[in-house]
Amino acid sequence: MLGLYLHIPFCSAICNYCNFNRGLLDADLKRRYVQALVTEIERAGKAGGAPRLADARSGQAPRLAGARSGQAGGDRETADTIFFGGGTPSLLEPYEVAQVIDACREAFSITSDCEITLEANPETVTVERLAGFRAAGVNRLSFGVQSFRDEELKRLSRLHSASRASGAFREARLAGFDNVSLDLMMWLPEQSVEDWLSSVDAAIALAPEHLSLYLLELYPNAPLKEEMARSRWSLAPDDDAAAMYLEAMDRLDRAGYGQYEISNVAKAGFRSRHNLKYWTDGEWLGFGCGAHSTRHRTRWKNVSATDEYVARLEHGDPVAVDLHPMSADEHLGDALFTGLGEAC
Repeated sequence: MLGLYLHIPFCSAICNYCNFNRGLLDADLKRRYVQALVTEIERAGKAGGAPRLADARSGQAPRLAGARSGQAGGDRETADTIFFGGGTPSLLEPYEVAQVIDACREAFSITSDCEITLEANPETVTVERLAGFRAAGVNRLSFGVQSFRDEELKRLSRLHSASRASGAFREARLAGFDNVSLDLMMWLPEQSVEDWLSSVDAAIALAPEHLSLYLLELYPNAPLKEEMARSRWSLAPDDDAAAMYLEAMDRLDRAGYGQYEISNVAKAGFRSRHNLKYWTDGEWLGFGCGAHSTRHRTRWKNVSATDEYVARLEHGDPVAVDLHPMSADEHLGDALFTGLGEAC
């Protein structure tokens, strides 16, 4: 079944290491963006998931092998996961999240047990906001914690503190969420193996259902690289980075978390069904600026600029670009490569 990915590009601040498609929050642009997102979802439902290309001479959607024309009722494409990624999706108001989920339900046949994930930053939530997201239909939260050490959070220019991260997790429980994931980052500037493992232990103590552990990747022009040079911050040796990963996985295994993908662990029954689509040759439709889709052995992406994405949808123009049909050999190679990551 399909996964639906919804990109929310807005952030309260831009982290110094981040290379995702994002920008600072603009309230009016956010309002227009949500409506544009709803419009794109509605359009996809009518087209059976096939894109209209922004550079095509014809406004007709290209015919993808195996695709069906969307119709009201039982012929709608079925989806069993919805994922709000970003950016900082928790900057949306609960009623805006509800609008987008309702649009998905109208355009697609959403399963009764659909996994609906919202990425959230700890400083953006309260019990009331979280309860609102839950009432809107969200049943899984993914908190971008990154570290439980305040000095590391400051080096990453994160807005929250370690105590706020723990508080946000407790608020999620009070709001009724029983499926919560935490993101942590290792191999940070000046981080020792012991520092890293203290964050892992803090996460285990909270007992989330899922954890994602990522190695810091610095893109060429990342402001953090300049800060590291200016402040003379260094990264631990490669051997220490390997020790961070291996020891963390060992501790998590002993705490009851099973590794199901190279960077993800979960308690029994709480693997991310949406993330698994990326690693098991699944299919998904991406909505929003810069979102990627993979469907019927074809890939495409949307225009990246937020204002261009909104303007195109307001004027009835296509937003998809770079459509790439995969050959059978290319498709097999990708499936084998991603399958290795899942097998790890």
